[in-house]
Parts: sequence; C-alpha cells; structure tokens
Amino acid sequence: MAPSRHRDYYPPMRVGFVQTEPRFGEVAENLERVRELLADPSADLWVLPELFATGYQFVSREEVEALAEPIPHGATVDALVRLAEERTCHIVAGLAERGEHDRLYNTAVLVGPGGVLAGYRKIHLFAEEKRWFHPGDATFPVADVGQARIGMMICFDHLFPESARTLALAGADLIAHPSNLVMPVFAQVTMRARALENGVFTITANRVGTEGRTDVSLTYTGESQIVAPDGNILVKAPAIGEATEIVKIDVSQARDKAVTAWNDRLRDRRPELYAV
Repeated sequence: MAPSRHRDYYPPMRVGFVQTEPRFGEVAENLERVRELLADPSADLWVLPELFATGYQFVSREEVEALAEPIPHGATVDALVRLAEERTCHIVAGLAERGEHDRLYNTAVLVGPGGVLAGYRKIHLFAEEKRWFHPGDATFPVADVGQARIGMMICFDHLFPESARTLALAGADLIAHPSNLVMPVFAQVTMRARALENGVFTITANRVGTEGRTDVSLTYTGESQIVAPDGNILVKAPAIGEATEIVKIDVSQARDKAVTAWNDRLRDRRPELYAV
C-alpha cells in the first residue's frame, strides 16, 4: 500500500514583489518611491530588489562606505520597519550593510512591525561586487512570520542549487530573492527550477533601468516573478518599467514535498552518496 498523503490547511497568504528603477545614491527618493508603490493594495509579505535604496553600480569602496548602513538600526532599515508597521506586513529588501571591523556586505533583511527578524549577507558575490563587498559569513536564515517560514537569498545565489536546498532543508516555505539581474531570463529560469526541486514558493524581485557609471553599462532585466512549488509562474512583471504584483498563495503546497505517493523531494535524498 502506498503511503497516505495529507495536507494541512493554512489561510491564504498575500505575497508580492516591487520592481523599481532606483536612482543611484538617492536613498530618500528611492525609499519614497517604494512607499508610493506599496500604497495599494495590501500584502502580507513584500519583496524588494537587491540594493533597492542605493543603486548597484558603485565605482569605489569609498562610495559604498558612504551609502552603507548598520543593521539593525540604520536609517533605511528603520524606514522599512515603519513602513511594515503602517502596512501591517513583512518586507524583505536588499541594502548595503556596514558591518563589524569596517566590513561591507551586500545584505537582505526581513523586517516586520516589530523590527528586524533576520538578515542575510550575500555569499556568492557577482562580478565587481567582489571589489566592494565582503562575502557573507553565515548560512542562509529562515524566519517564521506566523503565516509562513521565510528564507532569503540574493541575486547570483540562484545559480548555486545548494542555496535554495539549504533553505528548504531548514524549513523554508517561501524563498525571497532580492535581485539586480543583468543576464537575460537567466535567473527567471533557474528560480523555477529552485522552486520545483525544493517544493517551495519563490519570489524574485528584480529592478529595471540602466546604470552607466563606468565604461560598462548595466541594463537590468526586470521580469520579477512569483513561482509556485510546482515550478509554474503565478505572476510576472514586464522587462521594462516599474511594477507591483500580488498573488494569494496556499502555504500548505510548500509543506507537501510529495512527488508521487512513493516519493518525497527531501526524504528521498541520499546525502551520504553526494560527497565529492
């Protein structure tokens, strides 16, 4: 007899992304734009892009130092917490962090009405990020916000299957993925795979626009998306232009890891045979 499958009931959760076009260095203006985009309708969880308040294309370490903020009590985090209080929601956002020993990190934070619930410092740095940021020094966090367990990864982490798998093994129902993607539809494809292979929801919040602050211009690909545990795209933004989208999700779908009556995405793993 095949094992039985049972799915608990969880109230629908409203989750969304904000796709923005930040102006480099204009932190207050970029924060205000997010506030405008979140005015209506409401969601339980919002995901914002990587480095959403500062912009991405730095030209010197001094520039990063001038824009980086401490966590948990920098001005940008404080503003996000106030916004979460006003909207009675949780927010995941990417920002430049000034850490201990003058180290600079590309960081994502999860905040709610009560403050910061979790922070994640990007482990897999992309391209010139290696010039400005120190790689993350801790594993991927998962925080329980009541309606769901939220994990975080940032942009280029998508290319490493271990990132999402670590979060799934830690109990994440949903992976928030703040991004500044410049490789066309690359992560948009891999994040569907990350959702499917781990049986989790994923929210990729990308940015749009072009930054040409060096001799190499960066054009961001947009197409922010929310993906279901079966790999299907629930909603996607256009490649050009700011956007917000919200969908209702059933968290129980992420807690049922069955593929067939006999197979489970996580229990069927054979980690003792994966070492190289």
